[in-house]
Amino acid sequence: MIQFADRLRPLQTNVFADMDQAKQQARLNGQSVLDLSLGSSDLPVSDKILASIAEALQDPSTHGYLMFHGTRAFRQAVADWYEQRYHLAVNPETEVLTLIGSQEGTAHLPLAILNPGDYALLQDPGYPSHGGGVYLAGGQVYPMALRVEHGFLPQFDQIPAAVLARARMMVLSYPHNPTTAIAPLDFFEDAVQFCQHHDLILVHDFPYVDLAFGNQVMPSVLQADRKRTRSIEFFTFSKSYNMGGFRIGYAIGNADLIRALRQVKAVVDFNQYQGILQGAITALTACQSDIAQTVDTFRQRRDVFVAALHQIGWSVPTPEATLYVWAALPPPWQQHSVKFCQELVLQTGIAAAPGAGFGKSGEGYVRFALVHSSERLQAAVKQLGNFL
Repeated sequence: MIQFADRLRPLQTNVFADMDQAKQQARLNGQSVLDLSLGSSDLPVSDKILASIAEALQDPSTHGYLMFHGTRAFRQAVADWYEQRYHLAVNPETEVLTLIGSQEGTAHLPLAILNPGDYALLQDPGYPSHGGGVYLAGGQVYPMALRVEHGFLPQFDQIPAAVLARARMMVLSYPHNPTTAIAPLDFFEDAVQFCQHHDLILVHDFPYVDLAFGNQVMPSVLQADRKRTRSIEFFTFSKSYNMGGFRIGYAIGNADLIRALRQVKAVVDFNQYQGILQGAITALTACQSDIAQTVDTFRQRRDVFVAALHQIGWSVPTPEATLYVWAALPPPWQQHSVKFCQELVLQTGIAAAPGAGFGKSGEGYVRFALVHSSERLQAAVKQLGNFL
């Protein structure tokens, strides 16, 4: 019998794999599945981005391996964008690193920070890959419970001293997946002070930087840690620019953390195809008006979906950000989110994400991704009403 490493044990159970099986069973039963369980945008990539990538395809010099210094134009575009957005100068040589999506960064960074047995403080509920990276590094997860009465913000004073004594990093992410919560700048200032006091690395996963339904600019953790003493932030092009399949993102922040992450990356992979980086440069420099249209589309879908839920008697708050709706389950499903989602897809073909898949504190909730047209979302809620 093949013996596998102990680090795989925490990864053996996966609610989303179970849901994938339920979706497949629904299809085998003849259901037409409307998948609201995954946050993969259905909106198209800008023609300008695609044109930049297509142009690169005709240039043989872009077809080889791409090393770090070959990414400089992209890293410079990132630094310029960040300075325009947040009015903070960034060194593209030492404070920016190209990534294959932000998930690569959040999964690999623990390898550079944690020794076996060290704790990482993670949000609960939170994005599942944050924990996966910690377990692969041999670390332990301390779940910081997010409660609706606290605006889904962690309460730092509730973290036990024994855990803090062995903790090395804290991971935050706002606007938040799955709860859709946003965090003000003073929250990040408190987080920075807390991490400085307890000698923690502060990691901020920032995929929904642009997907806020208001005029406010979502704060960056580096605004709270202006000297970049211990903070790193991860961005992706999957949400703002609908480039999920292109796998492009970046890390920005403390130079020592960037250097350490680069060391890990060097033994795992090269960079993406040069043409994808050229498309990403176009996204940062020529597609800001397209983002407004994307946000407006998700705003309209949010309003339609929430209003339709209210019409069937399911009261949910109106999200201020992201492309999700985080809904407390009605009776008798409050502590059965996985069963609810499995039965829902088998009976109606509507797939949603069970809150339990995002952590213990997610039980009692379900997440809907607004990745279909308003018309299809309205029809889905009507089926939801019949199911309930």
